[in-house]
Amino acid sequence: MFANLSDRLTETFRNLRGKGRLSEADIDGTIREIRRALLDADVAVPVVRTFTSNIRERALGAEVSGALNPGQQVVKIVNEELIGILGGETRAMRFSKTGPTVIMLAGLQGAGKTTLAGKLAHHLKQQGHTPLLVAADLQRPNAVTQLKVVGERAGVPVFAPEAGVTREDERPRGNPVKVAKKGLKEAEQRQHSVVIIDTAGRLGIDQELMRQAADIRKATEPDEVLFVIDAMIGQDAVATATAFQEGVDFTGVVLTKLDGDARGGAALSVAEVTGRPIMFASTGEKLDDFEVFHPDRMASRILDMGDILTLIEQAERTFDQAEAERMAEKVTKGEDFTLADFLSQMQQLKNMGSMKKMLTMLPGMGQIRDQIENFDERELVRTEAIIQSMTPLERDNPKVLNGSRRARIAKGSGMQVSDVNSLVKRFEQAQQMMRAMSRGGSMPQMPGAGGAPGAFGGLPGGKKSKGKQAPQRKVKGKSGNPAKRAQQEAEARTRAASAPAASQGSAFGLGQQAPQDVDRDALNADLSKYLGR
Repeated sequence: MFANLSDRLTETFRNLRGKGRLSEADIDGTIREIRRALLDADVAVPVVRTFTSNIRERALGAEVSGALNPGQQVVKIVNEELIGILGGETRAMRFSKTGPTVIMLAGLQGAGKTTLAGKLAHHLKQQGHTPLLVAADLQRPNAVTQLKVVGERAGVPVFAPEAGVTREDERPRGNPVKVAKKGLKEAEQRQHSVVIIDTAGRLGIDQELMRQAADIRKATEPDEVLFVIDAMIGQDAVATATAFQEGVDFTGVVLTKLDGDARGGAALSVAEVTGRPIMFASTGEKLDDFEVFHPDRMASRILDMGDILTLIEQAERTFDQAEAERMAEKVTKGEDFTLADFLSQMQQLKNMGSMKKMLTMLPGMGQIRDQIENFDERELVRTEAIIQSMTPLERDNPKVLNGSRRARIAKGSGMQVSDVNSLVKRFEQAQQMMRAMSRGGSMPQMPGAGGAPGAFGGLPGGKKSKGKQAPQRKVKGKSGNPAKRAQQEAEARTRAASAPAASQGSAFGLGQQAPQDVDRDALNADLSKYLGR
C-alpha cells in the first residue's frame, strides 16, 4: 500500500546523510519532496499543508540546528509528525460494563463491511469474548447469505431473521432497525458479550442511507460505531468520512484493503480530518489478516524502519511452547538438528502467515522490495513435500540419502532430484550453524553474506548473482568399512565429551543470554540460504 510513498521518503532522507549542517535551502528542498510524495499518495491537500508546515517549523528551529546528526533529526521529526496525523496513540475498543457490547459497522457498499464483521468477530473471539453477528443489511443482494458464510468460517453465530434481497431486481423487504433491536434481545438471552451489527451501504452518499444508519444507531445505542472505509479510494476518503461524520457520527475508523496497490492517502487523511482514531486495519482476505492499528508502527513501516513489535505478536500467537522447549533442550544437550526438526520449524514459520509480509516488517527491507515480491511462497510447500516423502530414518540421518533414495523422494514429492540435493545442502548448512550455537559459538558466516541486495539473490524467483562462486570444501562422510566407521564414531563421541558445555542461549529465543546486535545483512543472507532453492 505505502510502497511508493515509502520509497520516495527514503530517497529524500538519503540525500541528507553525511551533512554536518543543514541550510535553509536543504530543508526547503526536503519539505518540497515530502509534499510531492504525499500529494502523489492521494493525501488530502489540507493534511499535506499542515504536515509540511509543522515539519518546516521544527526543522528550522534549534531542534535540528543543534543536533549532532541533523539528517537523522529530520527523520525523527517526520516520524513524529506522521504518528500525529495517523492518530497519535493506539485507541483500544471500549466495552460495556453491563450487558453486551454493541458495535455498529457503517460505510459505503463495497468497502468490505460484511467481511470485516467476520474478521472482527474472529479477533474478539480469540480474546475470549462471545460475539454475535446481526445481519441488518437487507438491501444488498445476498448480503445475509454472505454474512452467514463469513460467520461460519469464523465460528461465530449469526442472527438473521430476514432473508434480505437475493436478486438484483428484487425490492428490499424487512426492517433493518427491527432486526438490529431483535439481535440485541437475542444476545441478552444467549448471554453473548459482544454484538456486531452489519448495516447496509450505498454506492454513494444519499439521504436514505444516512437516515437508516442513524435510525439503527438511535435504536441500539452502540458502544462503538466503526466507519469502514476502503483505503484505495484516495481523495474521496475525506469527503465520504466527513459526510458520515455529519450524518451518523462514528467513534472510530477501520481501513480495509491495505494489501492493495493503491497509494494509501486515505490512511493519512481520515484521522486528521475527522478527529476520529483509526482502530483496526484489514490487510488481506483471510480471517487472520486483521490487526489493531498502531499509529507509531504504521509510521515506522512507511519510513522503512520496520515493525518488529507486530512481527513478535504474530509469532506469539502461533508459538508452540512445547515444541520450542523440546528444541531448546535438544540444543542444550548438543543433539543434532534433524530434518524432522527442520520441518517442524518451517511449519511454525508458515503458521505465522505470509513470508512476504513478515519480511517487509524487518527494517530496511524496502531496499530489496523487488526480490521480496518475487519470492515464491509455494517454495515452503515444496520443501515440506520433499521432507514428508522421506522415511523417519532419512529425516534423522540424511547421510543415508544415496542416489536411489533421492530419486524415490523426488518422485514421491513431485520434484526433481536436483531439488532434493539443494534441500539437503541447505539443511547441512543449518545443521552446522546449530552445532556451533550448541557449543556456545556465534552464528557462522555463510557464503554470500555480503551486501543486503545480493544476499537475497537466492530467493526463488529473485535475481541470482552471475559471479564466480567460491569452491566448496568437501566434507568427508562416514567410511563404508564397518571397522573404520566404528573407530570414527568412537572418536566423534570422545570429541563431543571434551567439547565445552552447551550454552543456555538457543536459536529459538529461549536462552538466557543477553540480546546481541544483529547484522541484518548477514541475517538476510542466511534466510536466503535456507528458504531459497
